[in-house]
Amino acid sequence: MASTSAEIIAFVLTISGWVLVSSTLPTDYWKVSTIDGTVITTATFWANLWKTCVTDSTGVSNCKDFPSMLALDGYIQACRGLMISAVCLGFFGAIFGLVGMKCTKVGGSDQTKAKIACLAGLIFILSGLCSMTSCSLYANRITSEFFDPSFVAQKYELGAALFIGWAGASLCIIGGIIFCFSIAENSNSARRGYAYNGATSVMSSRTKVHNSVPDKTPPKHFDKNAYV
Repeated sequence: MASTSAEIIAFVLTISGWVLVSSTLPTDYWKVSTIDGTVITTATFWANLWKTCVTDSTGVSNCKDFPSMLALDGYIQACRGLMISAVCLGFFGAIFGLVGMKCTKVGGSDQTKAKIACLAGLIFILSGLCSMTSCSLYANRITSEFFDPSFVAQKYELGAALFIGWAGASLCIIGGIIFCFSIAENSNSARRGYAYNGATSVMSSRTKVHNSVPDKTPPKHFDKNAYV
């Protein structure tokens, strides 16, 4: 029962993390910067993995898509690949996790379902690591440009999408670890059950046989000549 509850908690955590990771891919604010006037903010610059935009004080946005994938910076290409990999891995991890849970009717025996659940945990851990690496790589580029005194172009700060990506990656990793522990719990419970049942059955059978068979051995009467 405890193992089933842990698997349900792990499934909820991993699915929530996968949804957060998937939502960061089209999110606008991966990095943001503002130009303030004397009274109000005159313009807000923001960018994500697909385009860079500017929004003026009236709320009108002008965006420019990145012209070519081959002309992009290397870190943006890497972040794109890692985030798409994280989303795809999370999708397959959700399918394996649903099949490997004990509360479902598919997947075979408990040992087989435990192995499938462990595989789902490994996939979710890999998905979380991909998302964590992508967000950290993008954030490292932002901070290195922000604190570089020789960088004269527009400086940006960390956007909300990065924090959402880190949170989703953490949930995927935590849930995946719980899934991986399910195979160890299943093997330990099976080993303890086999040893206990075997010892009980042997002892009970011996006790029953000993109690059910009466001692019908006739008493032996020895004559006095037998001791001579």
